[in-house]
Amino acid sequence: MKQYGKAALVMALFTLAACQHGQKGADASAVDPDADRCGASGYQSYVGKPLSAVNSLRFDHPVRAIPYNSAVTMDFNLNRLNFLGDKNDVITRVYCG
Repeated sequence: MKQYGKAALVMALFTLAACQHGQKGADASAVDPDADRCGASGYQSYVGKPLSAVNSLRFDHPVRAIPYNSAVTMDFNLNRLNFLGDKNDVITRVYCG
């Protein structure tokens, strides 16, 4: 009987371990402050709007509105905010870089 008791205890521990939550702060909506130095998370609501909507905004840091198929420099600047447009001049992505 002792063997069955030990096996039941091990199974109970495995069952409880499977019910544990992930790490604290590992929320999918959490934003890494180092990767979001330009504040792109605050402009995600512009995805789906016309690229020209960026013209009415004022920024304290560098910004690029990138039309579809445009040539841009490849320098990486985490403080620069980028609005990427598609063929219809609709913003498809907002990111730092």
